[in-house]
Amino acid sequence: MAGDYAADAGAEVIVFLDADCLPGPRLIDRYTAALAERPDAVACGPVTYLREDQPVTAETLDALTGYRNPHPGRPAPADGVMQAAAEDEYQLFWSLSFALTARLWRDCREAFGGFSEDYRGYGGEDTDFGMQLRAHRIPMLWTGGADAFHQWHPPSHAAAGNREAIRANAALFHSRWGYWPMQDWL
Repeated sequence: MAGDYAADAGAEVIVFLDADCLPGPRLIDRYTAALAERPDAVACGPVTYLREDQPVTAETLDALTGYRNPHPGRPAPADGVMQAAAEDEYQLFWSLSFALTARLWRDCREAFGGFSEDYRGYGGEDTDFGMQLRAHRIPMLWTGGADAFHQWHPPSHAAAGNREAIRANAALFHSRWGYWPMQDWL
């Protein structure tokens, strides 16, 4: 896993950013500052889903901040503000963009394996990781200014090949946590 390689290479902070996400100009600085203050926590930044009419090229990369419109389903504190996640917000964890110290990553891997490899294909592993954080009492911080921008593409969950994986992963998640994730996709 990439996190293990980073930790083994001597990284102090590990930033996870999904392959179709671009970092905002302050993402690294904000995550680093948050974890300097709270090395015991997982820091999560706001994510803006870019629209189809907002393509990003080398020429438009500087325009990213003008597109900022964080997803309304998650807290998005002001730049530089850290807000502790409430108990019922851990289910909002997304692996699109988050950071933690290498030491905490190792602790997560030891305590619960990190991201469960029991989930196959698309969906469920993010929310499971968030619930593991809550179960192990690991703080999660909404980190203002650590913006990421998700590049537009057709929804992956709608692809016929993902439907069965989504159902299977939702059933696995339900067996572990007692509620159904991804309800809009089921």
